[in-house]
Amino acid sequence: MERVYSQSGDRIETRLPVEVRRYGPFTRANHWLTAACLILLLISGLGFFHPSLYFLTGLFGGGQTARMIHPWIGVALFASFFLLFCRMVRLNLPAREDADWLANPREVLTGREEKLPELGKYNAGQKLVFWAMSMLIVVLIATGLMMWEQYFGGVVSIETRRIATIVHSIAAVLIICTWIIHVYAAFWTRGTISAMTRGTVTGGWAWRHHRKWLRELARLDRTGPAE
Repeated sequence: MERVYSQSGDRIETRLPVEVRRYGPFTRANHWLTAACLILLLISGLGFFHPSLYFLTGLFGGGQTARMIHPWIGVALFASFFLLFCRMVRLNLPAREDADWLANPREVLTGREEKLPELGKYNAGQKLVFWAMSMLIVVLIATGLMMWEQYFGGVVSIETRRIATIVHSIAAVLIICTWIIHVYAAFWTRGTISAMTRGTVTGGWAWRHHRKWLRELARLDRTGPAE
């Protein structure tokens, strides 16, 4: 019988070759829903960003339709990411080893991770992406509501809406850059994609990249889950 060794569902699978469960079905579905909302917002938002990109609104049935559904997708993104944030925030809090990881970019980029401190479930780079996404999504939803004339036109002044539009555009560019870094890092670190597709990584991957996390799972395997 299979046992779950942590509240998040992480566990070492009792099979050969060794696999480690990194994400459960709900977390993976939550992640891909958030990603889908972000991509739809990116495409529709770029259509409003510059006249040369207006053709992108055709993917949503035209400019009026895109303008109507864009803010609703934004609300869906905020709700979806909030669930993800609640599940992952504790694991993304700063740890002592994060400073050493950031101070040794050469070892990180060349893959010499044996010279770095053992890491928990997330490294400092992943944590920075998490907190950047969190802050930028809050900025985007706040400014987006200020720009939503249909529901908030009588509450927000024209001057405030203009400022919100500028801030919203800057935050959108920054979150696109953060998303690109996130995707690139996922492909660059071989074996990472399977964590969000199948939910598992190999034992070797966990040992190489997140040894402290693997040790904690192994300890729980010996002692059983805490009450």
